[in-house]
This record gives sequence, C-alpha cells and structure tokens, in this order.
Amino acid sequence: MKLTKSPFGDETLLFTIENDNGVIVEVTNFGARIVNLFVPTDSGYKNIVLGFDSIEDYKKETYCGATIGRVAGRIKNGEFSLDESLYKTSVNQSGNTLHGGTSGFDEKIWSYEVNETDQSTSIIFSTYSPHSENGFPGNLEVSVTYTLDNLNIWSVSYQAKSDKDTIFNPTNHVYFNLTGHPSKPIDDHSLQIFSEEFAPVNTDTTVTGEKRSVIETPYDFRTPKKLKSTFESVDAEVKKVQGIDHPFFLTCSELDQIAAKLISPDGKIKVEVYTEEPTIVVYTANIVEGVPLMHGEKLIQHGGITFETQVAPGAIEFEDFGDIILLADENYASQTKYKISF
Repeated sequence: MKLTKSPFGDETLLFTIENDNGVIVEVTNFGARIVNLFVPTDSGYKNIVLGFDSIEDYKKETYCGATIGRVAGRIKNGEFSLDESLYKTSVNQSGNTLHGGTSGFDEKIWSYEVNETDQSTSIIFSTYSPHSENGFPGNLEVSVTYTLDNLNIWSVSYQAKSDKDTIFNPTNHVYFNLTGHPSKPIDDHSLQIFSEEFAPVNTDTTVTGEKRSVIETPYDFRTPKKLKSTFESVDAEVKKVQGIDHPFFLTCSELDQIAAKLISPDGKIKVEVYTEEPTIVVYTANIVEGVPLMHGEKLIQHGGITFETQVAPGAIEFEDFGDIILLADENYASQTKYKISF
C-alpha cells in the first residue's frame, strides 16, 4: 500500500492511495469526495469514475463524487415534522430540498486523519454541522471513512451523532463509467440490481409514495441487462427523467450479500456493490448541460451511473419507505463497499 498527499486547490488536499494490485483511489477533503479510481488494464490505466481536474470545476458541480448530507435526495416542499415540531429546510431545487440544501456536506472542507496497515489504507474525514444549519435540528458530528484494501474493495463508512433528535440519511454521489471515458454513454454497460420494487417519481423527481414491482417494467434488473434497453423505452417513468433517477428497494441489505453489479461493455471490468442500506438510488446522468469538461472530455448524456446507497427518499413522509430519524446521542453507523474486478 502507498499513500501520498498533495495540494488540490488553495485550502484542500488530494490523497492518493495505491494498493498492491495497482488500483489507485484519489480522494479530497473538499466535500469528502472521491476524485479518481484507476484500474490497471491491458491498454493502461482506466479511470472508472467521473471527476474533474480542479477544485474550481467541483465548485460548479458540487455533488460529483461527494459525501451528501444531511439528507440525500429530496425533501418535499423543504419541510418535515419531528417530535411534533415542523422544520423548514433550505430549498434549492423546484421548491424542494435536494441533498441537504445549500450548502451541504458536499461544499464543506473536512478535517482528516490517516490510518495505514499492510493490507489497507483509510482516510477518515470529519465535519461538524451546527444546530439549525439548513434548517435541520441538532448539533451533528459526522465522519466518513474511505478505505482501499488489497482485495480491491473501496469502502465508505459513515458515523454520526446528534445532541437532538434529527433526521439523517447520507450517501455518496460517485458516478461510474467503466469505459474510462465520460464522452461515451453507458448504454452497453450491463446492470444488475437485486431489487423487486422501485419507487415511481413525480415530475419534480420527488417520490409518489408508491412501491411498484419491477416486473414487466424497464427497471427490471434482477438479471443483468444492457442499459440501452431501458434508455430506449417509451415507458412514462423513463421519459419523465430521461433515463433512471429512481430508488430501488433491495431484497437484502447485508455487507455479505451483493446489492448491485455493473459490467463494462467488454466484460472485463466489474463493480459489485454491497451495502447495509435498504435502498439504492440509481441516477444515469440524464441532464449534463453546463457540466465542465472531465479530464478534457465533454460528459455525454448517460455518461455515468450512481449507486446512492441510503434509506429511500421520502422516508420522512411514507412510513414503509424506511426510517431516517436519528435520536439524540444515538450512534449512527453504516457501510457500503464497492468491489472492483478487472
């Protein structure tokens, strides 16, 4: 294992972790985000996640690769009730609160620690969110640990504690494109999701509250299939968001059970997702206008895919969508792993 640290903008740092198999993960304390994930191939290194060369570009597209919080996804009308109190949160998209409001965890400069062993290296990012920040109750202490090990697993572990009852539902907004080229769509990637139900959405992409079977829909990924077939569908849900931007309820949420798998067009690179979270929000980079160049390439529509592991958006409204209430002084902990094969 090797670790190096270099400047990445005025106040931020880039940490480069390389394992014994030549896999390289680069992360920054700006937004506690992943910047690059290189895998060695016959034709040289491929960067299989989307990202930018500069902090300035990340400030224009702050969600890319970032830790998202306090609450990932949309809070309808920017309000929720908790302990018989109504809270109003920072509204930043179509009258709703998206990804914790502005500014969220994705725009914070996080403190860091390093933990190195023979078989893995971790960067532990930490931050503090004061009571009423963006309207959320409770002084919240949060840490996110990025680990790369010699099994070619990149893991993301969350820990948090609040001094008041609050809501908390973080995720990571990494985009994958296993061709290594954001200018190439993911149409010919094969996707498998171990899910039998998904959540339809309204025109503003808030969930309707329905859980719908994936059977006989374009969102049936129970066996691997190419994404092109979904993108070409005339289904109302697909047309509404121009692809996929939906929560998928997982059949199992255990770290030893696979939740999703993405396979490159040539079948050589695979990413398997394992998570303790009950839902994956899949977003396929449907709207790309105005996105800065990514390592010299223009991001094409459907040029990436997210696996946002979390409790389903809408959980604060719809009981059967899950629970995102974090009680005062309760320890929050969750982990997601991405296993890379090449």
